[in-house]
Amino acid sequence: MPKLHLSISGLSILLAFALALWEWFFFFYGGSWEGPMGWFAPNRLGFNLAWLSLFYLAFQLLSIPFALRSSRERFIGVVDGMASLVPLGVSAIVIFGKPELLGTPQRWETAFLLLFVAATDLFGGYMFNIALSRRMMDVAGPTTT
Repeated sequence: MPKLHLSISGLSILLAFALALWEWFFFFYGGSWEGPMGWFAPNRLGFNLAWLSLFYLAFQLLSIPFALRSSRERFIGVVDGMASLVPLGVSAIVIFGKPELLGTPQRWETAFLLLFVAATDLFGGYMFNIALSRRMMDVAGPTTT
């Protein structure tokens, strides 16, 4: 049986798809939740989303320097960078294409928060990659004094 070797980039892709799956489940099937799925009930929605956003962005943005050096294949790096489009797309589809799913002000806030979290991950990751690749390639050249 082959072993699964999950890299930092692979874990980052998996986390982006997990967020997109959670968004899809929350918006399309999350009317009123009881029991263990009641984590994101209306009375705790903001608090729990703050923690979800913190953990998602912290892992996604802090993993970039570790994934940059270890990724030997450019394809996984491109997929890692573009994986944030999936949760961004789910939020955009819900906001602009299916606004009837957002019946309460809390759900509207959730949709916009998740849209901004995915956009921050996408564009922040792009900025970090550019900054780190310029430093590693020494684009500026030697300085003269």
